[in-house]
Amino acid sequence: MRVLIVEDEHQLADAVARGLRREGMAVDVAYDGLAGHEKATITQYDVIVLDRDLPGMSGDEMCRQLAAEETLTRVIMLTASSGVADRVAGLSLGADDYLAKPFAFAELVARIRALGRRATPAAPPLLTAGNVALDPARRVVERAGRPVQLTRKEFGVLEVLLGADGAVVSSEELLERVWDENADPFTTTVRVTMMTLRKKLGDPPLIHTVVGAGYRLVA
Repeated sequence: MRVLIVEDEHQLADAVARGLRREGMAVDVAYDGLAGHEKATITQYDVIVLDRDLPGMSGDEMCRQLAAEETLTRVIMLTASSGVADRVAGLSLGADDYLAKPFAFAELVARIRALGRRATPAAPPLLTAGNVALDPARRVVERAGRPVQLTRKEFGVLEVLLGADGAVVSSEELLERVWDENADPFTTTVRVTMMTLRKKLGDPPLIHTVVGAGYRLVA
């Protein structure tokens, strides 16, 4: 899942980003509304965590513009006020959810995951190919009933490949979906991750390289 945090409190934004990355999400951060809007127009995010009170461009205005563009991106607004009128105002701008500060991080994660499921077409509870099964909710992988221990990035790559249902997925798309804007497109990050994932999945090999195009998973 690709998430954008737009929050001018640097410590809060960075702490939330670190926590979400530990949850296996690809996270970008913007510290003002103008930068946040620019990122949102360039990258297709599943969820944007948006503070209402921002410099440059207010969270309200950014939310209004995103709603007008009718993107699939879901927005959860953050605010220091927990009043009913403020919640109604935020939702009326086009936000999908609303969370008052201070908030419990576990609740934020749960809400982001719920919104992420609404941002993309419904996926089956289990992603399978041959004797490989991936459970996105429990974040576990098995092959022929044997548990396979994967890193967050390996899990993300396998989830994207399984979701593609045999279609070719490029290295660029994997970087877009599993990593974040800090990933260098000229590194061997994807190739190295693919190599360790193949090794952990074992034989017979499931992930095939399509020269000049990317990778696909064939059961």
